[in-house]
Amino acid sequence: METASLASTAEPITVTLPPGFDDLYEHHADAVYQTALRVMGNAADAEDVLQNVFLRILDHRLTIDPNRSPAAYLRRAATNASIDLLRRKSVLPVAVMEEGRDYASKESGSRESSVLLKERLRRALAKIPPDDAELFVLCYLEGYSYEELAALLDLERGTVASRLHRIRAVLRTDLSR
Repeated sequence: METASLASTAEPITVTLPPGFDDLYEHHADAVYQTALRVMGNAADAEDVLQNVFLRILDHRLTIDPNRSPAAYLRRAATNASIDLLRRKSVLPVAVMEEGRDYASKESGSRESSVLLKERLRRALAKIPPDDAELFVLCYLEGYSYEELAALLDLERGTVASRLHRIRAVLRTDLSR
């Protein structure tokens, strides 16, 4: 009962939002949520990521350069926040690794359940370096092209291609065990 009495006497907190924050949230919250949902696989965790991304902006008084694509910055922030949360949970999302390849079937011909495959991929992604996980998620879940990733991450297109090739090989090896 003491907690209830403390709650009723607490003073409301006034939060002053930085200029443009409302517009930033209104225009980009859906994209951040959708990115987080694709990575996290469930709505509750995606909402947590959405909240974390915008709270970080508020906490650190970040300003986003409108000339550098706020949407790309916020999708990347959502991807990173999702990966952070998933690493804490030791779970990561399903992604298409190569078109036309059926990762749901083993070489012996037996079929794994979709749920088991997702869990195995989540664990495999959780083992790779965060930068590699981010690159993989941005490419295969967010659909960024190699050229877009190169510009976003300030890398050469060839570097993006070779890193993704290496990441797929590592994940493929881990999944084949």
